[in-house]
Amino acid sequence: MTLARNADSLYWIGRYVERADDMARILDVAVQQLLEDATVDTDSMARHVLAVLGFQRADDTACTVWSLVDGVAYDRASAESLVGLIRTARENARGAREVISSEMWECLNATYMGLDDAERRARLLGPHAFLTYIKERAAMFAGLTDATLSHDVGYSYLIVGRSIERIDMTVRLLMSRAAYRPDALSWMSLLVAAGAQDTYIRAYRGAVDTEHVVEFMMLDRLFPRSVFHSLRVAERHLAELDNRPDRVGAQSTALTLLGRARSSIEFIGRGEMVRDLPAYLRSVQETCRAVSESIAAEHFHVEPYVTWTDTGLVYDYVSHGRKP
Repeated sequence: MTLARNADSLYWIGRYVERADDMARILDVAVQQLLEDATVDTDSMARHVLAVLGFQRADDTACTVWSLVDGVAYDRASAESLVGLIRTARENARGAREVISSEMWECLNATYMGLDDAERRARLLGPHAFLTYIKERAAMFAGLTDATLSHDVGYSYLIVGRSIERIDMTVRLLMSRAAYRPDALSWMSLLVAAGAQDTYIRAYRGAVDTEHVVEFMMLDRLFPRSVFHSLRVAERHLAELDNRPDRVGAQSTALTLLGRARSSIEFIGRGEMVRDLPAYLRSVQETCRAVSESIAAEHFHVEPYVTWTDTGLVYDYVSHGRKP
């Protein structure tokens, strides 16, 4: 049971740190566009960004740049804000101290403890300061993970979590642009949000068009944030965790789903993908959800935790902030 809980924690540490990094990237680009382009409808674009990130507006009041940043970045009452994600990642790391390196724990702990100062600076200098802090600390954590954590099963669980989250966030970015809304990020802004602009420009000689960007973000074999690359990484590490006999039909459901998703996009032409891009993106997103559920069932063996109340023993399913 302890091993399953540690594996569960490592998987979700990978997902939450990656989600914070990706959300900070998307929000940074969106805020910059809102502040610099006077022609953009602020309320419409802010609502669009919230929808891309999976946030629901509770009322019909107009969205501003500052309400967008407050809700996505600074909200301490929300488990889905950047502050909430870092807090939950830290709590998962606290529960898995014996299987992560001290440097990884110190990085997450220091990141969380520094959030108040980072927010104060950002309120004086602008949101970019806070979002840069999140991106830099996430990059530090990723580097420490690769450099100080043994590349054993624990490492594989963390990398699978990081890869699944990265696929989901890349798909969200592409879905936001596939609708061709006037308030959506431009293709170049999308590349900037994914940290892909320099690599893309070198690969395509600066030609920014729909087919090339979709091909790069979906199918590129070498860019670490492409959907194909992340699927392959997740598939490789999950295969190392699959202890079943190496026979036909013996692999886990999660591994089968990942292999099927990779195969479905591996040899497709960019023209065909662009023509039916929303369908491909929805399919990949559904695969991510199904894979996460299968991993939880097959590897973490989720069981009710026993808690005490005044009336005796009760069983309660505790998620520790985790969500598919």
